[in-house]
Amino acid sequence: MKNNYLRFVSIGITLLILILLFLGLYKDQTYSTKYLVGKKLENFQIDSFNENSFLSENDLNKGEYTLINFWASWCISCKSEHSFLMMLNQNKRLKLLGINFKDKKSKALKFLEEFGDPYDLLAVDNSGKKSVSFGVYGIPESILINKKLVIIKKFVGPLNKYDYDEILEIIKQ
Repeated sequence: MKNNYLRFVSIGITLLILILLFLGLYKDQTYSTKYLVGKKLENFQIDSFNENSFLSENDLNKGEYTLINFWASWCISCKSEHSFLMMLNQNKRLKLLGINFKDKKSKALKFLEEFGDPYDLLAVDNSGKKSVSFGVYGIPESILINKKLVIIKKFVGPLNKYDYDEILEIIKQ
């Protein structure tokens, strides 16, 4: 009787494992943050880069649009997108919030001194935990929000000419 019970449990566990493995084959493996688009940022608070203070939702809703850019001095791709951020900074309808990601402050300051500082607001995420709430898994990444703090678009990877043109098209509406 005990052997039958053990055999039944073993077969059940084996079937469960096979079913889970089979279901895993059909799961979409592509990383996607599409679920963020259309959502409103709530309870946003992050450490300011230069002061012992925080940036919050009140800082983000002062402009018509805000582009939140996650970057670091050690990030090679961040250097390639930097010229587009400098050009976007010229647009008065758009504020740029730079979130320095897992970086040393001295190196971040040197980066901004060397390449220029496009940011209207600058924050820091030393641990990377705040960035996770935005679905950030690698940098650079950027998120475009409107005055109501609704996420309009997320850009994974370095901004390029196509992204630059798309951002300008969105904010001119």
